[in-house]
Amino acid sequence: MLQYALLFLVIAIVAGVLGFGGIAGAASGIAQLLFFLFLAFLVVSLIIGLFRRA
Repeated sequence: MLQYALLFLVIAIVAGVLGFGGIAGAASGIAQLLFFLFLAFLVVSLIIGLFRRA
């Protein structure tokens, strides 16, 4: 999931440099959403891993 977030970030940067503001905004929004989903899943998996060891 983090790879997809980085992919959309690169797409947003390239689209922004080329002047495609709408596509850049949409791609950056998707990248931000995927990054925060990744962080949420990371935290949940770490918490579950801690409870399984105990």
